[in-house]
Amino acid sequence: MIIDNLENNIMALVGAFIGIAILLSIGTQILGNSVQDCSNLADYDASLTTQVDGTWAGACESQNVQTQNAYSLLMIVLIVVAAVVILTVVKLL
Repeated sequence: MIIDNLENNIMALVGAFIGIAILLSIGTQILGNSVQDCSNLADYDASLTTQVDGTWAGACESQNVQTQNAYSLLMIVLIVVAAVVILTVVKLL
């Protein structure tokens, strides 16, 4: 009886891990690469590698970088869930 409950808990954690991994991977693919096109702004200078601070183009590029960094940090959630699964399995040993 107790072993069945523990197996159910492990399966629930593994299922949660797989579900979160799938959702994060899809979300990262869709939203992680979604950025604004800054080239259509009036103060955009294509000859510069980074735009001048204080301009609309600079703010646009800064926002794009922050958006991509935020989605890359979502993997921390997956690492935490993996740690919980590992600790639960180790606890059973």
